[in-house]
Amino acid sequence: MRRLFTLLLLVFTVLAAQAAPPPSYFDNTGHDDTLSGGVKMITINTPKGKFRVWTKRVGNNPTIKVLLLHGGPGATHEYFEAFDSYFPGAGIEYYYYDQLGSAFSDKPTDESLWDTPRFVEEVEQVRQALHLDKDNFYLLGHSWGGVLAIEYALKYQQHLKGLIISNMVDSIPAYNVYAKTVLMPAMDPKKLAEVQRMEREHKTDDPAYMAILMPMHYEQHVLRMPADQWPEPVTRSFGHINEQIYVSMQGPSELGASGKLLHWDRSKDLAKIKVPTLVIGATYDTMDPKYMEAMSKRLPNGHFLLCPKGAHLAMYDDQQTYFTGLVKFLKDTDAGTH
Repeated sequence: MRRLFTLLLLVFTVLAAQAAPPPSYFDNTGHDDTLSGGVKMITINTPKGKFRVWTKRVGNNPTIKVLLLHGGPGATHEYFEAFDSYFPGAGIEYYYYDQLGSAFSDKPTDESLWDTPRFVEEVEQVRQALHLDKDNFYLLGHSWGGVLAIEYALKYQQHLKGLIISNMVDSIPAYNVYAKTVLMPAMDPKKLAEVQRMEREHKTDDPAYMAILMPMHYEQHVLRMPADQWPEPVTRSFGHINEQIYVSMQGPSELGASGKLLHWDRSKDLAKIKVPTLVIGATYDTMDPKYMEAMSKRLPNGHFLLCPKGAHLAMYDDQQTYFTGLVKFLKDTDAGTH
């Protein structure tokens, strides 16, 4: 019995050591953000002058540094806080980042700033300020962040070590077709008609609009749990969405896009992205999971991860699948096996 106990203790010790990040993960040597706990306000140049955006580093890993691009457009870094439960244990360095107009970053109101090419240049300036390069820089874009990540890779992939497109397709027209032919027909026709009427009459800020959509759409295709049980970082992030940016680029409707992104389509350009790329899809997503799998095959070094229990926020409703697959991709790419 004593031998068995000793053996079990040894096994648990080994497993604990494997699960814990190395001491170097906590080494702040050479980082210029130690005083602020990893926070860095970065000045960016835009056609409308200089503004500051907020970033925060967690951990230290010379070869794996992940910059997180939140969705919306106009959402915040906050819903990425689930990464705290997985990335530190895997020894992965990562950066929270509020895009211009979001959360802790400056909030100008000039609508001309809400433009995809300008956001791409913002990301490039953030990369430079954080000293990320092709030997360590991974870009993860979720939802709208996936659009931004694709656009960044098409212009600046020489700076990337790897790319993750999470819960986003490469074509807004394709997204809209899926919403109209798959998601909408599955909804209660009377409730759908009421939602569409309110959208036509520009009454999407009416509480009745969300009251209909929450159980019919959000709890089915955004985060598959009752809304009153949604994790606090999600509700906090949703509560901080910059509506001007969201409506300008996405449009007021939750059932498809109608803003500046309406005609965005990079399906014919994916073959130009050569770096290792992981596409993450989910069975119940607002986006077509089969389309996302096909995207991964159009990428020269593409890989696909399906979250079978997940929806648009699969990092919450299929968390184990999401993070196990994501960490594996990062580690494999770092090891040169992709």
